Amino acid sequence: MSNKHVIVKKVEKKVWEESLNKSFEKNVKKAKVDGFREGKCPRNVFEKKYGVESLYNDAIDILLPSLYTEVLNESKLEPVVQPSIDIKSIDKDGVEIEFTIVTAPEVKIKKYTGLKVKKEKVKVTDEEIEAEVNRLRDQYAEIEIKDGKIENGDTAVIDFEGFKDDKAFDGGKGENYPLEIGSNTFIPGFEEALIGLKSGDKKDIKLTFPKDYPSEELKGQKVVFKVTIHEVKTRKLPEINEEFFDDLGIENVHSEKELKEHLKKDLTEQKEKDIDNKFIDDILEAVRKETTIELPEELIHEEIHHMLDTYDQRLHMQGLSLEQYLKFSKKSIDDLEDELKPEAEKNITYRYMMEEIAKKEKFEVTDKERDEEADRLAKMYQMTKEELIKAFGGKDMISYDLRMRKALEFLKENN
Repeated sequence: MSNKHVIVKKVEKKVWEESLNKSFEKNVKKAKVDGFREGKCPRNVFEKKYGVESLYNDAIDILLPSLYTEVLNESKLEPVVQPSIDIKSIDKDGVEIEFTIVTAPEVKIKKYTGLKVKKEKVKVTDEEIEAEVNRLRDQYAEIEIKDGKIENGDTAVIDFEGFKDDKAFDGGKGENYPLEIGSNTFIPGFEEALIGLKSGDKKDIKLTFPKDYPSEELKGQKVVFKVTIHEVKTRKLPEINEEFFDDLGIENVHSEKELKEHLKKDLTEQKEKDIDNKFIDDILEAVRKETTIELPEELIHEEIHHMLDTYDQRLHMQGLSLEQYLKFSKKSIDDLEDELKPEAEKNITYRYMMEEIAKKEKFEVTDKERDEEADRLAKMYQMTKEELIKAFGGKDMISYDLRMRKALEFLKENN
């Protein structure tokens, strides 16, 4: 069954004339006609100068909302994207408009239970706990001036200048630059060449830029960096003692044993979340393989643009615009849309797939459930219930979200 519906609506002369009159009332306000004050020109004079066709666009805009409502009421269709509109014919006596309405795609699921999707078991190793302890120690480490030689992990404060064919190149110079050895901030070989040097040392480092280096001038080129070591700093890790536990400020942690128990609990909870998320993804993917759905391009296109909006918002949070990102990554908007298309198709398939399962299993959400969820979310986000409902998109969206969660829990319990 096709989910594209073409409906042609003919607007009779009387209704069209009313829209033309409204269009004229709007356009005459800015019309400049000799012999008449602005906005006071009669319609016949206006049409003689500008033509009746100049009223068509606004007349159609005035007409469309009520006409579209009429089409939906008569057809009983529920569109999933904005309709495309085509003017089939138009003149002073009437207009004929073609609406192409896209409705939800048909979903067929062969099987969605008993798919035997495996869920990993949570396991936290002693090595992982030890790594967390070291991460915390590193977080509270103190930086000290070092009198000895540079080692991996130390920070060298350096002056450097790069030369190609005995000429300094752009971007190759720095003064009092704090370089952490092992951070791979500089090109391969630079940081390693500093190991063993000490404060006051100077060294010429001969290197070759990588062949995939962004600069056309430098990629694959042999260069020499003249380096002076001003200072060597090292990180002194704190002892695992009472002072360290005070600095951490973790409730009921006063010993190494208690710290490790606390970290094990945190790691276990995080792994449980990660494993549960992967389990959900694996279930949805398993059901998708059992699902047949034909996605209209209009629906995919709308999902891609929704994803682009979200992407743009994330970039703005990082101080970038979508245009800057595209320029930086040397991509066009079409390239980015092509990249997003598979994920958009997956998102839409999952959405309609879950709606179909909820429908088949007859999952419903009571007003009480919806209100309790609104109260819970409002408390979580420190908003009033009314603010939360508005931000969510209305009560129906809260009910929809709960319905989908019921369907998801059903899948987790039955696979």
